[in-house]
Amino acid sequence: MDLRIFTEPQQGATYDTLLAVAKATEDLGFDAFFRSDHYLRMGASDGLPGPTDAWITLAGLARETKRIRLGTLMTAGTFRLPGVLAIQVAQVDQMSGGRVELGLGAGWFEEEHKAYGIPFPKEKLGRLEEQLAVITGLWATETGKTFDFHGKFYDLTDSPALPKPAQPKVPVLIGGHGATRTPRLAGRYADEFNMPFASVEDTERQFGRVRAAAEEAGRADALTYSNALVACVGKDDAEVARRAAAIGREVDELKANGLAGSPAEVVDKIGRYGAVGARRIYLQILDLDDLDHLELISSQVQAQLS
Repeated sequence: MDLRIFTEPQQGATYDTLLAVAKATEDLGFDAFFRSDHYLRMGASDGLPGPTDAWITLAGLARETKRIRLGTLMTAGTFRLPGVLAIQVAQVDQMSGGRVELGLGAGWFEEEHKAYGIPFPKEKLGRLEEQLAVITGLWATETGKTFDFHGKFYDLTDSPALPKPAQPKVPVLIGGHGATRTPRLAGRYADEFNMPFASVEDTERQFGRVRAAAEEAGRADALTYSNALVACVGKDDAEVARRAAAIGREVDELKANGLAGSPAEVVDKIGRYGAVGARRIYLQILDLDDLDHLELISSQVQAQLS
């Protein structure tokens, strides 16, 4: 079971804070550092000092880390044109020596679009499907040849399809709870399917839908399956309660909906996700100043899983 660190910088984080978390991620033996792609805080947080851009952040981290994978859960399809995003991701992949993964979603948070003047289209899933076709098509085009795409939302003619990523294939992540279109898109385009913030039972149902879609697309063994879950781990009840309070959550709610409690409790619950097919867990870390939390997870949770 791979454990990856997943951050939500829109809640309030500087690049230096994210760099410290990424370096701890690497030093403590975690598999990857991922971040959300949002420009507006959610809930009661003040969001200070303000948003950071996902791909600018990952470009910086690409030069300041050596081993960990780097990526997004999920880049919002409404924020960037697919041709531009293909260039950005390819460049960051080159900068990292081939350690980037692209999580791509349709975009959903209308308020942040209003706040920063970003169009919020009604037909987002259709756009996402074309974005996936364009981005993967650009990367797959042989050097020296051109790429054309003529869709409802995007039109590319005689694209040189450059630059190329360092990796032969940048892994593409698709995720979500949708029962029909999401599994179909994942089955066709994804290297990994991520089920965010869901119970074991809902995870098992959605993994089944995605597997069926992948089989129909002739890609039955092509996908890795993963979950994203909030983490709140403590060596004793008092430490769990302190960490829950620091992120404005209740312990019982976190135990029901996330990975909370003692290391043994968390290992047991991860095992239940593993039993329904998860091979990777993204640990949503909401208090980015608490690096001792990462050390505890590394030494007491990750050590047991590996």
